[in-house]
Amino acid sequence: MAWLRNLSTMMKASSSSSVTQRAKNTYPFSFTFLSHLSINPVKEKPCVKPVVECSGLEPTRAHEKPRVVVLGSGWAGCRLMKGLDPSVYDIVCVSPRNHMVFTPLLASTCVGTLEFRSVAEPIGRIQPAISREPGSYFFLANCTHIDAHTHTVHCETVTEGVETIAPWKFTISYDKLVIALGSQPSTFGIQGVKEHAIFLREVHHAQEIRRKLLLNLMLSDVPGISEEEKQRLLHCVVVGGGPTGVEFSGELSDFIMRDVRQRYVHVKDYIRVTLIEANEILSSFDDRLRRYATKQLTKSGVRLVRGKVKDVKAHKIVLSDGSEVPYGLLVWSTGVGPLPIIQSLDLPKAPGGRIGVDEWLRVPSVQDVFSIGDCSGFVESTGRQTLPALAQVAERQGKYLAALLNKIGKEGAGHANSPKEIEFGDPFVYKHLGSMATIGRYKALVDLRQGKEAKGLALAGFLSFFIWRSAYITRVISWRNRFYVFVNWITTVVFGRDISRL
Repeated sequence: MAWLRNLSTMMKASSSSSVTQRAKNTYPFSFTFLSHLSINPVKEKPCVKPVVECSGLEPTRAHEKPRVVVLGSGWAGCRLMKGLDPSVYDIVCVSPRNHMVFTPLLASTCVGTLEFRSVAEPIGRIQPAISREPGSYFFLANCTHIDAHTHTVHCETVTEGVETIAPWKFTISYDKLVIALGSQPSTFGIQGVKEHAIFLREVHHAQEIRRKLLLNLMLSDVPGISEEEKQRLLHCVVVGGGPTGVEFSGELSDFIMRDVRQRYVHVKDYIRVTLIEANEILSSFDDRLRRYATKQLTKSGVRLVRGKVKDVKAHKIVLSDGSEVPYGLLVWSTGVGPLPIIQSLDLPKAPGGRIGVDEWLRVPSVQDVFSIGDCSGFVESTGRQTLPALAQVAERQGKYLAALLNKIGKEGAGHANSPKEIEFGDPFVYKHLGSMATIGRYKALVDLRQGKEAKGLALAGFLSFFIWRSAYITRVISWRNRFYVFVNWITTVVFGRDISRL
């Protein structure tokens, strides 16, 4: 048996050597990764693995690539990250969502015309360096404070549910900071809006609208439901006559006419849509297009009400004239305003509470800080008007700033507080390309004027609907999502919309 004992000894030695070799290969990698972080190791106890507490990303060194920190993953932030050169900068994105939402098609997901994945583009696909480069990261977190003097951003992780870990606070040092946090829906201080209304800005908003709509349809079909309650459950109210409100109303009316009336025969005569607007719907569009939209929406069964909302209760809204409108589903789309974090920042402000920027989208009085998208506006000293909160404005700003930052980095001024003076070149100039909106029933509006008072091409009808779909499918970022959108459109035409409540 001596040979068996010798074989056992040799196997143990081989195993020990293999483990030692793996440890040698593992620890240098871990150390290299954590060298970007400020660490406080806990003292190791016997038989207990060491715990590493990460407090943040430290400032970059002179021999390292400068770091651009982007706050937000909306149109502006994502277009900026797409255009940044990863060979010049390390890119760090901080956002409470790990994807970009293609908002022009979001209303179509509420009624099943498109799947939710069709309008969500992962950050890692928009800028692959975030997933591949060792110095680039994406952090699922909210920005809580910006210290422009020390070039640091304070963040807190996003967690969900009751049994998840507590939010983790950390800091990020930046060389260049781009604030692209977007905006929030305006409620104008009306009580009950946040508690009872649903906004339409994120994918989870569209999911909530769809679940609520289908739930009300099924509940209204249950025996014993009174006529009054059935009418309330199947009354969909949309507040806000801008492009979002009109497009959702059009999609909803088309869904009712083509799908609900065929599959919910018992309640088909009860479901209705009301659009409430204080002024004219689609106020930025041509007068002829507005009249056409009003006619088509009314023809589709949408009731247009001009009035101001005074109060929102659990099952009804109260207008300024005292009239009450019961509802089963309430969608709120009355414009946007600055986020609380934007209002709290000690930075120059533009009219309306946005972060003030100059002609090159820099924040005056602080160094290495830029702001783009809905959260920014020109300071009064520039003599420029604040640009509207539109996707095309944010996208154009992101593209411009990416080119500017690439130029700064390639000329050696990418690091924080760089003393090198460079020529920034032409300032940012926005040229409006026009507006488009769908109103259901394969009809849309296309207004190609550069301004409200300017002259230009204005179209309505099926041709405009074709232009609308063609334009937006080309603007979808990835070929994957373009394929999804195209297949969803064909499937809807052939088989109708899916009415499953998942």
